Amino acid sequence: MMTPSRNIERLLEIMAALRTPGTGCPWDLEQNFATIAPYTIEESYEVADAIARGDRADLCDELGDLLLQVVFHARMAEEEGSFTFGDVVQAITEKMIRRHPHVFADGEGRTVEAVQGQWDRIKAAERAAKAGNGRKNGTPPGKNDSSPRALDGVPVALPALTRALKLQAKASRVGFDWNDPRAVLAKIREETDEIDAAFAGGSKAEIAGEIGDLLFAVVNLARHIEADPEDALRGTNRKFERRFAWIEDVLARQGLKPEDSCLDELDALWNAAKAAERSEC
Repeated sequence: MMTPSRNIERLLEIMAALRTPGTGCPWDLEQNFATIAPYTIEESYEVADAIARGDRADLCDELGDLLLQVVFHARMAEEEGSFTFGDVVQAITEKMIRRHPHVFADGEGRTVEAVQGQWDRIKAAERAAKAGNGRKNGTPPGKNDSSPRALDGVPVALPALTRALKLQAKASRVGFDWNDPRAVLAKIREETDEIDAAFAGGSKAEIAGEIGDLLFAVVNLARHIEADPEDALRGTNRKFERRFAWIEDVLARQGLKPEDSCLDELDALWNAAKAAERSEC
């Protein structure tokens, strides 16, 4: 009989049992890296949500769910002979020791700025080493060359706002950046004008492209004031939910629903919700 444990080995045993043909779980046995990847992303968001809510009990639970994702991927890799959970642990411990010479060796870096610069240099060296290994393994030079580039290392699967932020930060490190947030604000105004022009004669695809340019510029402005655009948008989402709920409550007391009201009435209630929030501050 399988029993709970604080030891990671028990979790590995549970996953092995779930993936054992004939006696394991049919659903778990059907999964592969591609089908599990969305759950891994979802669990990461649920960890962030628990942190945002300040719910430590839920955070503990969600961290367990996220750990399970690592164990799941490692088990599937072990089954195909790629690597094991132990290899995952070995790789991350090696990486953390290598990237913290100021802690585990004689490297310098006792300020946040120094550590960040050192971290970036070490990561760049790691990418260069990987590129060298790729060429040794027969990767041809040219269009598909694995030579390191300034924007390397930003995962495609990241949320678009976060990926934009990281791409811009990397470009900034090589000098491709504005020096003044007001210049970014001017770029935002320029992008809104281009959206307006696209509405005059552009296709939906063109308009969507211009909206993407606007979002990218807004992310850039957030970066220049050291704000995380994901956090900023999450805050606005919560604010929208809170104010809309206020509108629903007001209408409910009148025996109404939002769909029973016209846009002007809803807009007036929205302004009232904003005023109510300000009065509570």
